[in-house]
Amino acid sequence: MANVLWLQGGACSGNTMSFLNAEEPTVVELITDFGLNILWHPTTGLQIGDQVQDLLKDILAGKVQMDILVYEGSLIQGPNNTGTMNYFADRPMMDWIKELSEVAGYVVAIGDCATWGGIPAVPPNPSESTGLQFHKKNKGGFLGADYVSKGGLPVINIPGCPAHPDWITQILVAISVGRIGDVQIDDYHRPKTFFTDFVQTGCTNVVNFAQKVDGGFGRRGGCLFYEVGCRGPMTRASCNNILWNRQSSKTRANHPCLGCTEPGFPHHDLKKGSVMKTMKYMGTFPKEVPEGRTKLAYYMEAGFQKIMPSNKTVQETSK
Repeated sequence: MANVLWLQGGACSGNTMSFLNAEEPTVVELITDFGLNILWHPTTGLQIGDQVQDLLKDILAGKVQMDILVYEGSLIQGPNNTGTMNYFADRPMMDWIKELSEVAGYVVAIGDCATWGGIPAVPPNPSESTGLQFHKKNKGGFLGADYVSKGGLPVINIPGCPAHPDWITQILVAISVGRIGDVQIDDYHRPKTFFTDFVQTGCTNVVNFAQKVDGGFGRRGGCLFYEVGCRGPMTRASCNNILWNRQSSKTRANHPCLGCTEPGFPHHDLKKGSVMKTMKYMGTFPKEVPEGRTKLAYYMEAGFQKIMPSNKTVQETSK
């Protein structure tokens, strides 16, 4: 059995909603089959008021074991690093997280706000929001670059806006059955199981991407990378391999990937003209190109593909 405490800071509860929709395993199966004991959750917990505060104090005192601390939402430090913008159980939430992280077996950050700071951390960031161990791409965050839990691991990051429910439940299972040591994490502390391949892998528009066929938002045919800012070629996530609701994904529904599992999200800090639109040089060349290629090589390849007969064939077929 593994005791789980789930807390929430600057959040929209989207990751909780995703978690409750889990299918493999379901939340009920997590409890009945894998022995997870949810000490408290802000949405499903029965305790209120002093009961929650007493539970947290018992955890800190060692009276209640906390194997997994799950945190959802940005860590709010404002104003002036006091944390008083986010009070919880009669204290700033950041004070609870600081102390609870010291006694946690493992710490799991769920969603972009908890991992990198997310949208609340976009400049000017009046709430002084950050992630647990990263601020955007910079390691450190609230707990610091050197933080490791009692289990010997840094914060395990499961990004996404929201995170896929299977990513959440399967990592919780790995911890609860003692197999978390088999899970490799990347430089941003993401489990490689889910964050190695690009979103483009499995995308139904991949042929159009290879042949440089432009596509438009909501319109069948064509790749969304060239006009509407799809970040599938630069974003590591298994969205097109482990489908949402076992049915689809953003790109399969002809919606551009927003790159929400990468530490730069929201990209370009929501600069005007950067959302759902491909930023370009001179109105022609994408400012960002897929990983593993230089811009010059990519521009030359794209130009060659644009004039190939197969390009025209795909375009005509898609109309």
